[in-house]
Amino acid sequence: MEKPWTLEINEVARQLKTDISTGLTEQEAKYRLSTYGYNKLVERKKKHPVFLFFDQFKSFIIWVLIIAAIIAGFLQEWIDTFAIIGIVILNSILGFLQEFKAEKALEALKKLFTLYSKVLRDGQLKTIPSTMLVPGDIIEIEAGDNIPADCRVIWHTTNFTVQEASLTGESSPVIKTNIALDEPDVIIAERANMVYMGTNVASGRARCIVINTGMNTELGKITEMIEEATYEKTPLQKKLENFGRILVYICFFIVGIIFLLEWLRGGKLIDVFLTAVSLAVAAIPEGLPAVVTIGLALGVQKMAKRNVLIRKLPSVETLGCATTICTDKTGTMTKNEMTVTRIYADRKIFSITGIGYTIKGKFLSDEKEIEPGSFHSLRKSLICAVVCNGARININDQSITTAGDPTEIALLVAAAKGGIFRDEIEKQYEMIDEIPFDSERKRMTVIAKKHNDLYAFIKGAPDILLDLCSFIEENQTIKPLDDSIKKEITQIIEDFSKQSLRVLATGYRQIEPGTQITEKNIERNIILTGLFAMIDPPREEAKIAIKKCKKAGIKVKMVTGDHKLSAVAIAKQLSLLENEQDVITGQEIEKIGIEQFKKMASHISVYARVSPHHKLMIVKALKENNEIVAMTGDGVNDAPAVKEANIGIAMGITGTDVTKEVSDMVITDDNFVSIVAAVEEGRGIYENIRKFVYFLLSTNTGEIMVMFFSALLNMPVPLVPIQILWINIATDGLPALALGVDPVSPEIMEKPPRKPDEPILNWKLGRMIIFQGFVISVCVLAIFAYALFVKETSMVKARTMAFFVLACTQLFHSFNCRSEKHSIFHLKFTSNMKLVYANILSLITLVAIIYVPVTRIIFKTEILQYQELLLVIMVSSIPLWLTEFIKFVMRKNESKVSIQGEK
Repeated sequence: MEKPWTLEINEVARQLKTDISTGLTEQEAKYRLSTYGYNKLVERKKKHPVFLFFDQFKSFIIWVLIIAAIIAGFLQEWIDTFAIIGIVILNSILGFLQEFKAEKALEALKKLFTLYSKVLRDGQLKTIPSTMLVPGDIIEIEAGDNIPADCRVIWHTTNFTVQEASLTGESSPVIKTNIALDEPDVIIAERANMVYMGTNVASGRARCIVINTGMNTELGKITEMIEEATYEKTPLQKKLENFGRILVYICFFIVGIIFLLEWLRGGKLIDVFLTAVSLAVAAIPEGLPAVVTIGLALGVQKMAKRNVLIRKLPSVETLGCATTICTDKTGTMTKNEMTVTRIYADRKIFSITGIGYTIKGKFLSDEKEIEPGSFHSLRKSLICAVVCNGARININDQSITTAGDPTEIALLVAAAKGGIFRDEIEKQYEMIDEIPFDSERKRMTVIAKKHNDLYAFIKGAPDILLDLCSFIEENQTIKPLDDSIKKEITQIIEDFSKQSLRVLATGYRQIEPGTQITEKNIERNIILTGLFAMIDPPREEAKIAIKKCKKAGIKVKMVTGDHKLSAVAIAKQLSLLENEQDVITGQEIEKIGIEQFKKMASHISVYARVSPHHKLMIVKALKENNEIVAMTGDGVNDAPAVKEANIGIAMGITGTDVTKEVSDMVITDDNFVSIVAAVEEGRGIYENIRKFVYFLLSTNTGEIMVMFFSALLNMPVPLVPIQILWINIATDGLPALALGVDPVSPEIMEKPPRKPDEPILNWKLGRMIIFQGFVISVCVLAIFAYALFVKETSMVKARTMAFFVLACTQLFHSFNCRSEKHSIFHLKFTSNMKLVYANILSLITLVAIIYVPVTRIIFKTEILQYQELLLVIMVSSIPLWLTEFIKFVMRKNESKVSIQGEK
């Protein structure tokens, strides 16, 4: 059916071939069920765990390692073969376990459905499973019900409102009507006669006709958008893939040269091939995939302590290079708890402190604390707000629980701050009757009895109440509400509205005995007591978080379904918006066209009145502008954009299950500050990954140079393959993991985001890797030559000393890698005890390989004497002291440049 909100109810029923008074027949309902299908969302076909496991083997480096294992097996080097295969399997299991936990993307949608619905069939009201609903069914819904399908309202009570925040982003319940709309092209948030699957009834009761079910609903369309949105590899994954290929090409090139050199000088083919394989083992960082995966996993544990739950392991580092954070307003930047901040009474404006649903707050007048009971009209306004109210709040020692309309809850909370509580007021005033709120009347009246006197208490839209009021109460005196006072009040209302405050007026009158209770008789000659101005307040900590983001070079954009004025007001309070020209609405996006929008997307700070489709457009436009986009969200409407973003962030408390399941990470405390913490940790994790990649490559470079120079110098092979492989797994692996949890530098949030195409290692670090690899190789070959040619020891002992120096230099070098600039003594050894423990453990295993008989046989080593052990330790420390000297020179040069710049 096309645009049912524009049709009269009878026309809707005619097109759907249903009877409003009796509903469908059971026979017709069965036929339609077979035609339209069950009222449920189609689940995505999940990948079988077996295929998920084999997906882990798509990495280029992994395949090279498998080939290396096959070659080692061909040469009957079985220990090498099984060691390489073990590393491959370990990495694959870690990746599989994380991905398997993340394979539930759309299952949570079921939780959004009402399990059973009241439906009119054959003239009788029945309760049936919501999945059995079909277009044309007549259903009844009431306060607290989830809406089971997209429906057109037929009939409703006077206070029928629907909470649509999860679908449209509108923070307040929306008043619904059954009147046909004249405008055909209105967005979902403005279709006042429609209700939608996945939302819920806030108040009142209604009878509706089902228009669409299942995947044809608006929620179903969002589900399709979620399916269409595709994941892409993170910058780190892309870099590691490219990096791995480059390493392998270089490795094969050098291996080819060595193979050729050895063969040309008359070496046996099998010996030459064994040397080449040894070099290949040295060149390829076997531990890199596992170390990166485990490093990310350790980072996840750290982030969990800062209220960030990571759902997709490789996405940890992506947030660290995010250039833009798109965030919803309601519940993310704001508390999603309406709060009264101003009250006009006694011809004064009072301020109320405290935000959200907490009764901690003070009343201020001219910035001085006052006692609300000292101001008669202020107290009377608060009493009006309590009596004329359908909400409830329960105050406990530790918390406050609420039920009802958020606006009415805000009034009760404001009254409680002033010492006026509903339970006490109900003891004084006996509720007699009510003229309920109506979308046309825009007001609510409650008749209450105190002693023998009857009073009418009224609240509603200020413009409506001003027309009904004849008097105003000021300092216990009732005065006529003349034009000058009306003009003053109207100006105050305008001032409040400019601040995006929602305004309600309150008043009362005494009712003469015997007066018939009708709208005409009661709602006249009202005495105006005051005005309440309220807002969904911004989170106080969000402003600090936004400031940190700006300092870190990250743009924060508000993307909301709320009104433009409200969004702008909140954005200004958060210091998010400096220029009002940087605001655009969903309708304006449609008018300017997608190409023009792409050009300006990066400069817009506030997107207001946007639909799910617009949110998806925003993320895609930003990505096309080479932005790394993080999208935060809590409602169902956010899910497609959350999934499309480079990093999707869901809110843990207010977030819907749908958004959580498609997100990359969940902020468990719904606090924007935690997002900044995630950025900080993400950057720190990437820096740590960079540290251990730097460590692995510099040590592996040393191994390559040892093998390469020994071949050039016509020396015997100083290391056997099993020794090289052990160094790569144990000596490289443990310190590398410890580097992965190095404390985050305090300076990390003072730098701009990394560019997505920035290499893992720059030229400066590349030169250091080559230099340090050269120093390590010189130390190893020097001790090998000394033992073999000077001391004339056995080949086994010479290789043992070379093996010890190579392993030990790498342990010393791990401390070098903690910082490219700062001395290890400045950082302090104890600031990363995991690295200290990792080195101690590696050293113990190294000593065991030399001194335990069984391991000596496996690793082909020989016992070293005390003097020999002391010598190899002294030689092994050379790279540490040399690097410390280089860092010292670098700091001195930077200091000179800085001083010259200041001059």
